[in-house]
Amino acid sequence: MLAACRGDRSGNAALPVPGVAGAAPRVTVEVLNASGTPGLAKIGTRVLRRAGIDVLTYGNAPETLGTLDSTRIVVRRGTDEVGRRLRRALGLGRVVVQPDSARLLDASVLLGADFAPRLEFHP
Repeated sequence: MLAACRGDRSGNAALPVPGVAGAAPRVTVEVLNASGTPGLAKIGTRVLRRAGIDVLTYGNAPETLGTLDSTRIVVRRGTDEVGRRLRRALGLGRVVVQPDSARLLDASVLLGADFAPRLEFHP
């Protein structure tokens, strides 16, 4: 038996594709769970990818960082506009610009305990 996805029937517009003409410039990020709540980085990754953000990696933040109460968006390359775009996609977060040319991404998203999105999952 074969099954096929028939697309989004909710009437929502198509999701943006990074790098496609007419879309916002590509933004590459890592998503790190600094909340202590298991699985939050994977959920944050889904939220950002739905917004057209290119998530390169996700996982737990280093233990040396500790547990964060609030989400922090650290811009590694570019301007604070990168951080504002991520904050719009997440619905929260404090933007900090800390250039780091050794990292091959535009920003690091450190999810804090305040991150609790409501996701719609495909049936």
